[in-house]
Amino acid sequence: MKVFVIAMDNEAECVISNLEAPAEKILFGRRTVSGRLRGEDALVVVAGIGKGNAAAAAQMAIQLTGAKEIINIGVAGGLKPSMKVGDLYAISSAVQYDFDLAQVNNTPIGTLNERGDPFIPCKSRGVLEPMILGTGDRFNDSLDDARLLSDLGAGLRDMEGAAIAHVCEKAGVDFVSYKCVSDLQGHGSTPQQYMENLKKCLAVLTDFVKTI
Repeated sequence: MKVFVIAMDNEAECVISNLEAPAEKILFGRRTVSGRLRGEDALVVVAGIGKGNAAAAAQMAIQLTGAKEIINIGVAGGLKPSMKVGDLYAISSAVQYDFDLAQVNNTPIGTLNERGDPFIPCKSRGVLEPMILGTGDRFNDSLDDARLLSDLGAGLRDMEGAAIAHVCEKAGVDFVSYKCVSDLQGHGSTPQQYMENLKKCLAVLTDFVKTI
């Protein structure tokens, strides 16, 4: 079974629109849609925005299905000058850039207390260029955040990916994530770019799901 944990309903529709015989249920307060994707059973869990929602939905999906792999798709902010809106990347590792225990135990920013380094490894599939994803519970144009993400080597930023990766790592489950660039650091208002480019990015993701 292919199991997806996806933040927003519009991102989830990129998968759901490709399902045969979709059937919807609300489980533990979350929207889930089951069906068949390219001849294989599939389940989509719509998490909601933010790390707390993402972690809870990932844990629920693993417990419900016994999944050995969780797939996440969605839009993300691009942080590198070479990137273009609509570009797709495979996530190679993820870091929670707003997690900071430096004053307590002198660890680098992003290092979860039970880990030795900030970067949670992810599985890469296919031929897409791999990229480090920075995850935080913030959506902004902050230059401080941009510098922090750059110092961590992140090329993309979102609000869910590293939280799902964390749950998967703890559970011994593979995490696979694909992100489409919806806005670019330094190209004007991030929220405005996001709204202007969202429809295009969702179309890119919908086509991409046909290849998963």
